[in-house]
Amino acid sequence: MTAPLSALETSRMRAFHQVLGNTLLANVTSSFLWFALTFWAYLATENVLATSIIGGSYMLLVAVFGVVFGALVDHMKKKAVMVLSSLITLATYLGAGAVYLLFPESILVDWGRPWFWVFAGLILVGGVVENLRNIALSTTVTLLVPSDRRDRANGLVGTVQGVAFIVTSVFSGLSIGLLGMGWTVVIAVSATALALAHLTFVSIPERGIAASHEAAAPAFTFRGVVPAIRSVPGLLALILFTTLNNLVGGVFMALMDPYGLTLFTVEAWGIVLAVTGTGFIVGGALVAARGLGRNPVRTMLLVNVGVAVLGMTFAIRELWWLYALGIFVFMMLMPAAEAAEQTVIQRVVPFQTQGRVFGFAASVESAASPISAYLVGPLAQFGLIPFMRTDAGERSFGWLLGGGEARGIALAFVAASALMLVVVLLAFLSPQYRRLSRAYADAAPPEPEAAAAALPGPTPVRPADAAP
Repeated sequence: MTAPLSALETSRMRAFHQVLGNTLLANVTSSFLWFALTFWAYLATENVLATSIIGGSYMLLVAVFGVVFGALVDHMKKKAVMVLSSLITLATYLGAGAVYLLFPESILVDWGRPWFWVFAGLILVGGVVENLRNIALSTTVTLLVPSDRRDRANGLVGTVQGVAFIVTSVFSGLSIGLLGMGWTVVIAVSATALALAHLTFVSIPERGIAASHEAAAPAFTFRGVVPAIRSVPGLLALILFTTLNNLVGGVFMALMDPYGLTLFTVEAWGIVLAVTGTGFIVGGALVAARGLGRNPVRTMLLVNVGVAVLGMTFAIRELWWLYALGIFVFMMLMPAAEAAEQTVIQRVVPFQTQGRVFGFAASVESAASPISAYLVGPLAQFGLIPFMRTDAGERSFGWLLGGGEARGIALAFVAASALMLVVVLLAFLSPQYRRLSRAYADAAPPEPEAAAAALPGPTPVRPADAAP
């Protein structure tokens, strides 16, 4: 049971919902162009190597800039961070539009020429900078939401991500199929400008920046965040576990769209993603209504068991309905996994250093996906896909995977998911799992200086070791 909200808490929850609504608008915009770029690149090149490089580059940039983003979040007001993110995204999308106007599409779609990668790179940078806003949102949950409601608030964040996914899945496919890439960029630029204009009317009641003595100067390196992570038993193991899972996630990132586009047209694939994306809403709504239980660490591991089993089955036969059902269940599980990690960090890490911890987690966890994405693209294109079209491939794995055009991709899914299942089971048996579970149970929820933040005037920076 959650306690009734006071007048101050009600006001701050209202501010949180306004921030969440603006984030929905921004996420729809960046996801729209990102999905469209992936669809356009695959259809233009007919090569999974191009899409794996694009996807891997996205995760690589997230990894490179995660710590920098986290330091900015800890040393700037949260609204200022979000405005900065929107401005940079708008500038990069305008740059991509200029490149599109300068070159005929027949030249731009040639992925062997540099202009293809300049165009894709500008869109990637705009999407990557959106992660600055997402890190700020995670700390805003701590700032504005009472501690006993944060798991449910994180579930709402997952619901918002699901709504954004559904909207962009439909309209990205339709936009590429009916309007082309040029008008798709125009729509993205207009929507980004609208999100930025709306953000100016959103209020976050943060009068000052609460920072520890160690955070007096921005820490843009891993060294600046390690003490905050090492102070919590098992937290580093949690981040490393998610990192190992992202090695598997890179396989899905590189191959899910190519596999889907072998079963559906681009317009139909966008609609399929939109329908299956309702799983995000269902999963997020369940977390928002029921929470994550007494031990979110255990919940996260159980969710990953489900994801591993799912990945071993949803492409085991080349059936469109099996793949679509598997994606729906996969998306339904994702909000619980994301909310669990966020809820643990929001409880066991002091508010003053949460930005850096979230940024570090994003960097380390995201660094794994490009490795597997870069490896699996060439492996699938030149190894698994041709092998599974030979008599030897059919004899070796036909009993497991059946027949069809994309059995090589299915083999990659099964192998990666089996590896993931082994990692999760080992994590359940580890002492780090028990230590982090105890740390979560014993921790007093970190509360930002809510009363001070609500007062007019600046909030002074208070050393971490000063008396409250």
